[in-house]
Amino acid sequence: MRIAGGLLAVATLAVSTACTTSTPAAHAKAPASAAASEHPAETLTPLLQQALPNVKGKTFTSAVVDFPPRARAVPHRHGQAFVYAYVLDGTVRSKLDGKAVSTYQQGENWVEPPGAHHVLTENTSRTKPAKLLVVFVSDTGDELKVDDPRS
Repeated sequence: MRIAGGLLAVATLAVSTACTTSTPAAHAKAPASAAASEHPAETLTPLLQQALPNVKGKTFTSAVVDFPPRARAVPHRHGQAFVYAYVLDGTVRSKLDGKAVSTYQQGENWVEPPGAHHVLTENTSRTKPAKLLVVFVSDTGDELKVDDPRS
Protein backbone atom coordinates (compact mmCIF):
# COMPACT_ATOMS: atom_id res chain seq x y z
CA MET A 1 0.00 0.00 0.00
CA ARG A 2 1.41 3.39 -0.93
CA ILE A 3 1.52 5.73 2.06
CA ALA A 4 -0.23 8.69 0.42
CA GLY A 5 -3.05 6.51 -0.92
CA GLY A 6 -3.34 4.72 2.42
CA LEU A 7 -3.60 7.96 4.37
CA LEU A 8 -6.24 9.27 1.99
CA ALA A 9 -8.20 6.02 2.31
CA VAL A 10 -8.01 6.13 6.12
CA ALA A 11 -9.05 9.80 6.18
CA THR A 12 -11.97 9.03 3.85
CA LEU A 13 -12.92 6.02 5.96
CA ALA A 14 -12.80 8.08 9.16
CA VAL A 15 -15.20 10.64 7.73
CA SER A 16 -17.58 8.10 6.20
CA THR A 17 -17.76 5.73 9.18
CA ALA A 18 -17.81 8.04 12.19
CA CYS A 19 -20.38 6.63 14.62
CA THR A 20 -22.89 9.03 16.15
CA THR A 21 -26.32 8.70 17.69
CA SER A 22 -27.75 11.69 15.85
CA THR A 23 -26.90 14.86 13.99
CA PRO A 24 -26.23 18.16 15.83
CA ALA A 25 -29.50 19.49 14.39
CA ALA A 26 -31.40 16.60 15.99
CA HIS A 27 -29.90 17.48 19.39
CA ALA A 28 -31.02 21.09 18.98
CA LYS A 29 -34.62 19.97 18.35
CA ALA A 30 -34.77 17.37 21.16
CA PRO A 31 -36.22 18.39 24.52
CA ALA A 32 -33.62 18.69 27.29
CA SER A 33 -35.07 15.66 29.12
CA ALA A 34 -34.76 13.47 26.02
CA ALA A 35 -31.15 14.52 25.40
CA ALA A 36 -30.22 13.80 29.03
CA SER A 37 -31.63 10.26 28.87
CA GLU A 38 -29.79 9.27 25.66
CA HIS A 39 -26.76 7.03 25.87
CA PRO A 40 -23.42 8.37 24.64
CA ALA A 41 -22.23 7.12 21.25
CA GLU A 42 -19.27 4.96 20.39
CA THR A 43 -16.48 6.27 18.18
CA LEU A 44 -14.68 4.34 15.45
CA THR A 45 -11.04 5.18 14.69
CA PRO A 46 -9.66 3.44 11.59
CA LEU A 47 -6.15 1.97 11.90
CA LEU A 48 -5.48 0.33 8.54
CA GLN A 49 -7.32 -0.22 5.29
CA GLN A 50 -5.78 -2.50 2.67
CA ALA A 51 -7.12 -4.17 -0.44
CA LEU A 52 -6.58 -7.93 -0.17
CA PRO A 53 -4.04 -8.79 -2.86
CA ASN A 54 -5.24 -12.37 -3.26
CA VAL A 55 -9.02 -11.74 -3.07
CA LYS A 56 -10.18 -9.39 -5.81
CA GLY A 57 -12.80 -6.87 -4.67
CA LYS A 58 -12.24 -7.38 -0.92
CA THR A 59 -10.73 -4.97 1.60
CA PHE A 60 -9.30 -5.56 5.07
CA THR A 61 -9.98 -2.77 7.58
CA SER A 62 -8.99 -2.61 11.23
CA ALA A 63 -10.34 -0.05 13.67
CA VAL A 64 -10.59 0.73 17.36
CA VAL A 65 -14.09 1.34 18.71
CA ASP A 66 -14.24 3.32 21.96
CA PHE A 67 -17.30 3.11 24.19
CA PRO A 68 -17.48 5.75 26.93
CA PRO A 69 -19.28 4.71 30.13
CA ARG A 70 -22.94 3.81 29.37
CA ALA A 71 -22.35 4.08 25.59
CA ARG A 72 -24.66 2.13 23.32
CA ALA A 73 -24.54 1.78 19.54
CA VAL A 74 -27.79 2.10 17.64
CA PRO A 75 -28.88 -1.13 15.93
CA HIS A 76 -26.91 -1.55 12.72
CA ARG A 77 -25.49 -3.82 10.05
CA HIS A 78 -22.04 -4.16 8.55
CA GLY A 79 -23.31 -4.94 5.05
CA GLN A 80 -21.77 -8.12 3.68
CA ALA A 81 -18.59 -7.70 5.75
CA PHE A 82 -17.21 -10.53 7.87
CA VAL A 83 -16.49 -8.92 11.27
CA TYR A 84 -14.10 -9.94 14.05
CA ALA A 85 -14.20 -8.08 17.39
CA TYR A 86 -11.70 -8.34 20.28
CA VAL A 87 -12.24 -6.61 23.63
CA LEU A 88 -9.16 -4.55 24.46
CA ASP A 89 -10.59 -2.97 27.65
CA GLY A 90 -13.75 -3.15 29.70
CA THR A 91 -16.87 -5.23 29.17
CA VAL A 92 -19.22 -5.13 26.18
CA ARG A 93 -22.68 -6.67 25.81
CA SER A 94 -23.63 -7.72 22.28
CA LYS A 95 -26.62 -9.29 20.55
CA LEU A 96 -27.12 -10.33 16.96
CA ASP A 97 -30.68 -10.77 15.68
CA GLY A 98 -31.88 -14.29 16.45
CA LYS A 99 -29.07 -14.98 18.95
CA ALA A 100 -28.84 -14.70 22.73
CA VAL A 101 -27.27 -11.66 24.41
CA SER A 102 -23.57 -12.27 25.15
CA THR A 103 -21.21 -10.38 27.44
CA TYR A 104 -17.52 -10.15 26.53
CA GLN A 105 -14.71 -9.03 28.82
CA GLN A 106 -11.16 -7.92 28.14
CA GLY A 107 -9.35 -10.58 26.09
CA GLU A 108 -12.53 -12.20 24.72
CA ASN A 109 -13.69 -12.04 21.10
CA TRP A 110 -16.46 -12.91 18.66
CA VAL A 111 -17.27 -12.93 14.95
CA GLU A 112 -20.26 -11.71 13.00
CA PRO A 113 -21.24 -13.32 9.70
CA PRO A 114 -21.91 -11.23 6.59
CA GLY A 115 -25.36 -9.61 6.68
CA ALA A 116 -25.76 -9.95 10.47
CA HIS A 117 -28.10 -7.49 12.19
CA HIS A 118 -26.40 -6.15 15.31
CA VAL A 119 -29.33 -5.19 17.56
CA LEU A 120 -27.34 -4.46 20.76
CA THR A 121 -23.80 -3.30 21.43
CA GLU A 122 -23.13 -1.50 24.69
CA ASN A 123 -20.59 -0.79 27.40
CA THR A 124 -21.93 -2.44 30.55
CA SER A 125 -20.17 -0.01 32.89
CA ARG A 126 -21.54 3.30 34.12
CA THR A 127 -18.06 4.50 35.13
CA LYS A 128 -15.37 2.83 32.98
CA PRO A 129 -14.78 2.99 29.22
CA ALA A 130 -14.64 -0.08 26.99
CA LYS A 131 -12.61 -0.53 23.82
CA LEU A 132 -12.75 -3.00 20.93
CA LEU A 133 -10.36 -3.87 18.12
CA VAL A 134 -12.61 -4.60 15.14
CA VAL A 135 -11.53 -6.16 11.84
CA PHE A 136 -13.73 -6.06 8.73
CA VAL A 137 -13.31 -8.04 5.53
CA SER A 138 -15.69 -6.22 3.22
CA ASP A 139 -16.49 -5.60 -0.41
CA THR A 140 -14.23 -2.76 -1.55
CA GLY A 141 -16.08 0.55 -1.29
CA ASP A 142 -18.88 -0.65 1.02
CA GLU A 143 -19.82 1.31 4.13
CA LEU A 144 -18.60 -0.50 7.24
CA LYS A 145 -21.52 0.45 9.49
CA VAL A 146 -25.06 1.31 8.45
CA ASP A 147 -27.37 2.32 11.28
CA ASP A 148 -30.99 1.16 11.17
CA PRO A 149 -33.39 3.87 10.03
CA ARG A 150 -34.98 5.72 12.93
CA SER A 151 -38.74 5.46 13.21
